[in-house]
Amino acid sequence: MNFWLMKSEPDVFGIDDLKKNKTEPWDGVRNYQARNFMRDDMKKGDKILFYHSSCSPAGVAGLAEVSKESHPDHTCYDKKNKYYDPKSTKEAPRWFMVEVKFKKKFKNLVTLEEIKNTKKLETMGLVKKGNRLSIMPVSEKEFNTILKLAEA
Repeated sequence: MNFWLMKSEPDVFGIDDLKKNKTEPWDGVRNYQARNFMRDDMKKGDKILFYHSSCSPAGVAGLAEVSKESHPDHTCYDKKNKYYDPKSTKEAPRWFMVEVKFKKKFKNLVTLEEIKNTKKLETMGLVKKGNRLSIMPVSEKEFNTILKLAEA
């Protein structure tokens, strides 16, 4: 099993939206490294830290899990969609997505500030300078540390 952090802006799609919908396709990712994580590494049952980004305060809002493994991202074929990519075809898709399932909303957000101030998380990809990926792997130790912070 792998562990991931996936970022979403709560005013676009937040943990409450996932809770209401129960499952959601994680579409519209247009970064090759993030795409590769979804396409090549994410497996059904992998655990996800659902992170609210581009807000104040930013932080981990809850848990999700991969409910469907990688498949072509349908948004790249729709000319009316902002994620349309004319170079991606059904025969040779360029973009992929997974489906995620709601697991839990935290009572309290685990803020980025808390994460940065937690010694056990000092090497986490999220806190490294220049790391702006919307999807990133986390270690099991980092995942469990975030869970402990959420319960505190």
